[in-house]
Amino acid sequence: MNMQSDRSGRAGLPAHELVYRRLRDMILFGELAPGQPVTIQGLVDRLEVGMTPIREALRRLTAEGALQALGNRRIAVPELTVSDVDELTQARVALEPLLAERACRRATDGMIAELAEIDAALDEAIGYGDIGRYLQHNHAFHRQLNTMAEAPILQALVDGLWLRFGPSLRVVCGQVGTQNVPDRHKDLMAALTTGDPQAAARAIREDVEQGMVLVRRAAL
Repeated sequence: MNMQSDRSGRAGLPAHELVYRRLRDMILFGELAPGQPVTIQGLVDRLEVGMTPIREALRRLTAEGALQALGNRRIAVPELTVSDVDELTQARVALEPLLAERACRRATDGMIAELAEIDAALDEAIGYGDIGRYLQHNHAFHRQLNTMAEAPILQALVDGLWLRFGPSLRVVCGQVGTQNVPDRHKDLMAALTTGDPQAAARAIREDVEQGMVLVRRAAL
């Protein structure tokens, strides 16, 4: 799913779902930094919505492990420990190469072209050093690949993992710059083009491992 289709796909959704998705994106793309406390009223003012949908969104995101309650009506994005990062890495390595392999077996020329378009936008963001756009397009690339796998249960599990390490990835980008965050997307695209599922799985495994090494360093 590219960014434009994602925005259009939100049209007509109920207010509480829109608030949930907006807050989820704020977490995923690091607008709320790990450890940074925020208040319910602060989110109400920031998003210009009522307290009820904010409370519902916070309840859901806390249950998903993306937020933690601090007391006094404050919440925060959890700060990852090294142990947390190691678990997340193990889970991603177990699931995302499998999704990449499945995606490769199902990929059409149209799907590959759409993924290439997202990757081109990602490369542009890297060239400009635009961390926000980098994070959005990098996530869109991986999510589109996972959607191609047609494995909604596995994809939902991976979506939850991204929500947990996403804020730390923004911290990493701020430390090393977008041009120094490794990715194996070109290897993945080559595997999809030639129809090599094992190479696709290998590219994503290396992509995950290299990226999470940087996240782990940030947690030290």
